[in-house]
Amino acid sequence: MRAFVMLTGCALACTAADNAVLIRGADVYPVTSAPLKGASILVLNGKIAEIGARIAPAKGVRVVEGKGLRVYPGMIDSATQLGLSEISAIRETVDTGDLGEFMPQLRALPSVNPDSEHFAVARIAGITSAITFPAGGGGGGGRFGAPRQYIAGQAALIHTAGWTWEEMAVTGSAALYLQFPTPRPPGGRGGFVPENIAELAGANSASTFTEMMRTYHQQVAEITEFFEEARRYQKAKAAQAAGFVRNLKFEAMLPVLDGKVPVAIAAATPQRIHDAIQFADQQHIKIVILQPRELGSAAEELKAKNIPVVLGKVLALPRGPDDPYDQAFTLPAEADKAGVKFAFGTFDNEFVRNLPYEAATAVAFGLPQEEALRAITINPAQIWGVGDQLGSIEKGKSADLLVTTGDLLEIQTQIKHLFIRGQEIELSSKQTQLYERYLKRQ
Repeated sequence: MRAFVMLTGCALACTAADNAVLIRGADVYPVTSAPLKGASILVLNGKIAEIGARIAPAKGVRVVEGKGLRVYPGMIDSATQLGLSEISAIRETVDTGDLGEFMPQLRALPSVNPDSEHFAVARIAGITSAITFPAGGGGGGGRFGAPRQYIAGQAALIHTAGWTWEEMAVTGSAALYLQFPTPRPPGGRGGFVPENIAELAGANSASTFTEMMRTYHQQVAEITEFFEEARRYQKAKAAQAAGFVRNLKFEAMLPVLDGKVPVAIAAATPQRIHDAIQFADQQHIKIVILQPRELGSAAEELKAKNIPVVLGKVLALPRGPDDPYDQAFTLPAEADKAGVKFAFGTFDNEFVRNLPYEAATAVAFGLPQEEALRAITINPAQIWGVGDQLGSIEKGKSADLLVTTGDLLEIQTQIKHLFIRGQEIELSSKQTQLYERYLKRQ
């Protein structure tokens, strides 16, 4: 166990500042190091200033008594549309995309609605940060009749509290969202497609497979050509070529081509994961795999190339009719055993509140508890490039903290205090307000 820092003299010399809080005498779970029993955390100016056994608060510093409580870093949901979609069935409340096949210049961040009711529900569950993804069409067409869209824009990493989207922003360009093609039967509505469809009996099946794969390769070729155009633009800009004209689409691609911003690609099966990795190798880009339902032979490849994944819901049905009932339950343990770095994402807004219980279910099916905790804290912070700011309780990091009554992954545990950037956030939502209202009804 790491030795406590003795800070009595130092703390007495400190002066009170904005968001100055001392959480005193709690059991602290930093995630990146061993738990600290009976420790204190000093928060100044929205950051963790000190962690130690005895910290005497300066005048004006608010004290939160933590005896018998635990402190965890705030949780991070790695796949949502928080702030972009309120009621998915009502078009006027959904701002997740725009028309156009390639729209890398679109940024989710300025479209985030800080007043969304979903944020309060997420905070009560302990989610202090989230990736919010733009999304357009995909597959054979988009929602509300939108055409197919390959690049929907740039995902944002945001805090779940703030007056404006500027206040909520952690990073406005966490990833470029690429909806990579998936082979689907012509005229179909998607769903489960067997990997061995070409081997199914009958001439019609063989014809369907040929047409399906022809369409798939055409779509991949379109995406490849766009990346090549962006690369030609990059070279022309660097060479200050005569007649060079600035193009917003290709400007947005430059951080991707330089390896500064990863490309997030959904891939459900080992074959689709392999296709995405092959594409990334050809284009020399960094990628993050989203929502795999199987890893299989792709796990070794992901590990070898150090490619992280964002796992979808653990509380989910099997992908295919003949798959084992616990396919989704055991996938996190499989990824951990293979050495693949992963985080959890809920991939919707309605059930963001279930994030800790998705991780807890994975623990019940073989995932070590400490790895489950990492997958909703430090792992996503590192995957999205902010491991030096979020995801653990360490000096200098943002004071995104949860003060709980027990184990964060236990459903009985209550969150007593929640801090985002050192500011305590009221734990109320529309649901709790209605509860209080009707509780008083006579």
